[in-house]
Amino acid sequence: EEEIENPAGCSRIATSTARQLIKLKMREVNDAEIVGEFTAAVGDVVSGVVQQGRDPRTVYVNLGRVEGKVPAQEQVPGEVYAHGERIKCFVVDVKQGLKGPEVTLSRSHPALVKQLFALEVPEISDRIVEIMAIAREAGHRTKIAVRTHRAGVSPKGSLIGPMGSRARAVMDELHGEK
Repeated sequence: EEEIENPAGCSRIATSTARQLIKLKMREVNDAEIVGEFTAAVGDVVSGVVQQGRDPRTVYVNLGRVEGKVPAQEQVPGEVYAHGERIKCFVVDVKQGLKGPEVTLSRSHPALVKQLFALEVPEISDRIVEIMAIAREAGHRTKIAVRTHRAGVSPKGSLIGPMGSRARAVMDELHGEK
C-alpha cells in the first residue's frame, strides 16, 4: 500500500538494483563500525550471554551488536557452557568475514586471568601492584607472579583481598580454577 515514485526513464529493475546497492553499502558501513569497535577491544575482557549455535563444538556468545565465537581450542577442557549463562571472555581476534564481522574469543588465554584481576583489584589499575608473569593450566590452576611499586603494600595480599574475596571472585568466574 505504499506509493512508489518512479522518475522518468527509471525501470522497476533499476529501482530494485539501486535499493540493493544502498542496503549493501549501509551493511558494509555498519560492519566496518563494529569491526573498528571490537578491534579496539582486542586484548580486553568482554561480557556476553552464551547462545545456542549451529556447531556443538563452538560456543557462540552474544556481545550485544555482534555475536562472538569461542572455538574448541580456546575453550577450557571440562567447562560446560549453558545456554543463557553470562560469561566473560578474552577478545583474541576481530576480522571482517564473508557474512559480517567475526569476533574470536577465548576462555583459556592466560591474559584472561590478568584482565579479570585488573577488573577486581583497584591497586592494579592504580599501578601500585603489577602482574609480572602468569603460568596457566586452563581448568586446573594458575600461578601469578606479582610485585609492588610502593613500600608497605603487600602485592600478594592485594590480589587475595580481604577474607580472600578478590581471589574468590576471579575463581568463581573461572568456574573454580585454583
